[in-house]
Amino acid sequence: MEFTPGTILEGTVRSIAAFGAFINLPEGKTGLVHISEVAASYVTDIHQHLAEGQTVRVKILSTDDRGRLSLSIKQAVEKQTEPRRSAEERQPRRTPRPVSFQPPRQEPESFEDKLKQFMADSNSKISGVRQYEHRTRSRRR
Repeated sequence: MEFTPGTILEGTVRSIAAFGAFINLPEGKTGLVHISEVAASYVTDIHQHLAEGQTVRVKILSTDDRGRLSLSIKQAVEKQTEPRRSAEERQPRRTPRPVSFQPPRQEPESFEDKLKQFMADSNSKISGVRQYEHRTRSRRR
């Protein structure tokens, strides 16, 4: 059997490491599925997705000069094909943008009013930063 990139095979999970899983393939070959190639979502613990002895479908991504195989489980999963759409249906759908309600903002009329508005906004932002710093400092202790 030839192990060329793009080939989809079935294999058995031999062992699991923090960085990925080693898969036994036909003809006694072994390949590595990196943790980033296990699932379409972010994987923090590979044990939640794979178990030793489990049979999985893998796609060969590449082989290096030493004959090691790089594999992917998420690329081996067959993507569901969408029915073909006509030219009219392929036009981008125009959906109305969500409207968020914002009360009408009264523009300050004089320099003093503008300065008061600026100071109020600035003090609000500064107090938010101080609250954040207080929370992060208490965690470090």
